Amino acid sequence: MAFKPGGKQTMLAIHIPSYGGPEVLVCTARPIPQPESGNVLIKVQAAGINRPDMLQRRGLYLPPAGASEIPGLEVAGEVIANGEGAARFKLGDKVCALVAGGGYAEYCAVHESNALPVPHGLSIVEAAALPETFFTVWANLFQRGKIRAGETVLIHGGSSGIGTTATMLSKAFGAIVLVTAGTEEKRQACLALGADMAINYHLQDFVEETRKFTGGKGVDVVVDIIAGDYVARNYKAAALNGRIVQIGVQNGPARELNLMAMLTKRLTHTGSTLRSRSVAEKAQIAQELEQQVWPLLQEGKFKPVIFKVFRLEEAARAHALMESGSHIGKIVLTTAALETDCRG
Repeated sequence: MAFKPGGKQTMLAIHIPSYGGPEVLVCTARPIPQPESGNVLIKVQAAGINRPDMLQRRGLYLPPAGASEIPGLEVAGEVIANGEGAARFKLGDKVCALVAGGGYAEYCAVHESNALPVPHGLSIVEAAALPETFFTVWANLFQRGKIRAGETVLIHGGSSGIGTTATMLSKAFGAIVLVTAGTEEKRQACLALGADMAINYHLQDFVEETRKFTGGKGVDVVVDIIAGDYVARNYKAAALNGRIVQIGVQNGPARELNLMAMLTKRLTHTGSTLRSRSVAEKAQIAQELEQQVWPLLQEGKFKPVIFKVFRLEEAARAHALMESGSHIGKIVLTTAALETDCRG
């Protein structure tokens, strides 16, 4: 028998009827998803906005097989149903979750192992801003980039959701942090978050500045969401045995890339996407985050930076804001469920 919350059969969700700009996003009624074996059904109260959502809207990053075509990769809310065999959470528990799609909706189903309890002291909106960026940064900077205390990391796009998260986690685990940012306001915001140096890439050459800061050695790790001509410059900025971690390609493919620097410096250039990973792979990341990062969140060592909150029905405005590049930190959508919860 289908589970119908409060007797409802449909929910409000954001639909992409055709690919294009933010204006193509529309609200529609969709069937409420059912929690399959091992899954929980979440009554979504908030959902984070991320760059991959922009790509999906343009038709450049389609959902993996079996995933919801509704955009949205991270949610926070209340567990209202458990599928067969799901026992990690009780009904009524507040959770946040990494999902392969379906986040921009009033209800979302996800495997219980890809959900985490909302850290004590964080709001639902803050919790919704955790999964996508924290999973991504942990998997790439810590698992693949193997950042260690005392090492120097250069983070491009320091004021973005990825950048702010990478800065906070790097500092929490003892790294020295350099970031790039495009305005003085963003530069100051990065410094306030703990960056040891913030470089205005419009006014300064990040290769020159990083080499000055490190006494000519270069940085141990580079976190790059840009690509394009940054790839060759990252090789120049990296230290001997440095690691470049590619998380995004906002400026497209690498251009005029001379691999000799990779050979002579013994560099490692790695990268990955998160959405297409298996449930088990994401569960492993979730387990490490819960063990090593969630205690820091609950101690108040740091928390996600929230720039602006929109109603679910305003998803197009939220996307337009993200594409403007004027935000610092995360943009989040909220549903009527959050307002009801607050009034209650």
